Amino acid sequence: MKNPNERIADFLYEVGTMRRIQRMHRQTLLVEDSSDTIASHSYRVALIGWHLAKLEEVDPYKVVMMCLLHDLGEVRSNDHNWVHKRYVKVFDGEIAKDQLGTMPYTELFDFASEYEKRESKESIVAKDADIIDQILLLREYQWQGSMEAKCWLERTNTNHINLIKTKNARALGEALYKQNPSDWWQELSTNKNR
Repeated sequence: MKNPNERIADFLYEVGTMRRIQRMHRQTLLVEDSSDTIASHSYRVALIGWHLAKLEEVDPYKVVMMCLLHDLGEVRSNDHNWVHKRYVKVFDGEIAKDQLGTMPYTELFDFASEYEKRESKESIVAKDADIIDQILLLREYQWQGSMEAKCWLERTNTNHINLIKTKNARALGEALYKQNPSDWWQELSTNKNR
């Protein structure tokens, strides 16, 4: 049996591999974006989750931790797009138990388990943050000219806004459809150095 620091070290090395796992929607979105990894996705989901937690008046720490952990199992099972999911069975509970169940502290396993159940307000907010990140990514790809991203955003059978559960996340999602991905820097742009 490993001592706590050795077990934490193993875990952190495993987490580091998230930087190398490409998200699989690239296949069906017809994009080549090597910056879109499980790690980059989880980072933005955590920041989205913090804001949504504040808006929904739930525990932001808990939401952020769920957001950071929500795709951790993909280190072992890989990411699957919506076509893959039709044919692949993933044993998420087994993966979470193996990854987090032997950690020196139980909180990470507890957060991951609570997220998977989607019963608490925090877990619902964390899932909404995951969906919001997908809308952001699709809008960014659409802005770059991806017709496939445009189709994904406009699909009626799996419209992303309809997947969102909380009022504030829905309002944010609707704002993302209206705002352009480059609006954030338009008023900052200048051709002169200070």
